Amino acid sequence: MLDLLGGGLLGSIFGGIFRLAPEVLKWVDRKDERSHELKMFQLQTDLEKVKGSIALENKYVEHSTAQLQAIQEAFKEQASTAKDSYRWVAAISALVRPGVTYTLFGLYIGIKTSSIAYAIQTGAPWDGVLKANWTADDFAMLNMILTFWFVGRSIEKYEQRTT
Repeated sequence: MLDLLGGGLLGSIFGGIFRLAPEVLKWVDRKDERSHELKMFQLQTDLEKVKGSIALENKYVEHSTAQLQAIQEAFKEQASTAKDSYRWVAAISALVRPGVTYTLFGLYIGIKTSSIAYAIQTGAPWDGVLKANWTADDFAMLNMILTFWFVGRSIEKYEQRTT
């Protein structure tokens, strides 16, 4: 009877285990499936981020190209207007940009000179005044003007010779 009871008990235990085994396997499989789906979602999100930054870069390039084309058209229009107009009109038109640059640069020099003179009159040491008055912004502005007038013109002349 003990054998019968032990055999029945063991049979019940093994039967229960075998009935639970598929459920445990399904649970493990679902856990792996969710983990896989999460990884795929993360990869898809990363891909969309890359696509978005590429699209943004493309828009930036298109915008820059459109700006350059507009500048090129303005130069062409200015050149054709200069050819069709009187000589003095073309001369005045050619002096607009240098005139504006000289005027603004003259004002800049005047303001810097007056501020340095005022600071020295108050008794500040001249070397400290010059160091405090010449900032990274001043250097950037001077660099921008020099680049426009010397480097930009050289590039334009080179491009005109090659086309």
